[in-house]
Amino acid sequence: MSTSKMQESGIVPEVIDVAPDEILQVTYPSGVKVDQGNNLTPTQVKDQPSLLWDADENSLYTILMTDPDVPEKIKEAMHWLVVNIPGNKLSKGQCVMEYAGSGPPLGSGKHRYIFLVFKQTNEIKTNVYVSNTKIEGRFKLKTRDLIKEYNLGNPKAGNFYRAEYDDYVPILHSQLN
Repeated sequence: MSTSKMQESGIVPEVIDVAPDEILQVTYPSGVKVDQGNNLTPTQVKDQPSLLWDADENSLYTILMTDPDVPEKIKEAMHWLVVNIPGNKLSKGQCVMEYAGSGPPLGSGKHRYIFLVFKQTNEIKTNVYVSNTKIEGRFKLKTRDLIKEYNLGNPKAGNFYRAEYDDYVPILHSQLN
C-alpha cells in the first residue's frame, strides 16, 4: 500500500503505527470500490462489501472497519469486525460485529472509514456479538486495543475511503438502537 496515503490522511499514527504493505480490494454491491481515500457516499456503502487480499489458505485472519472521526468524547466507532477467517473466505469467519455502513452526523464533515486485515498468530476466542441493528458496543472497541488484546501485530492489508452525511444517514441511524 502507499504508506504515504495512510500517513497523509493521519491514519498512521492516529489509528495504527505502520501502514499495511498490501492494498485490500473492497467492492460494494452498489458497484463502487474503495481506493485509498476516495470520496464515497453513505448511500453507496450501505451494504456489506466483498473483500479480497492475498491470503494464505492455512492461516486465520481478522478484518475490521473503523471510523476514527466520531465526536471527540467517543474517538472511534467500530463498523465491522470478523475474526478467525480461514484464508480469505470471509463468510467462514466468526462475525463479532455485523457490518454497519457509514453514518457521519450532519455537519460533522468527512469521516475516514478504514478497513484493515490482520494475519492471526492463533485462533481468537470470543463470545461477543453485535448485530447490525445495535449501536451498543460499537464505541467501546478501539483498533489499538483490539491489536493488543488479540496479539494481531501490524496490518497485512488495508484501504480507506471518506464519506460525509447524505440522505441515507437518518435511515441508518433509525435502524441502530
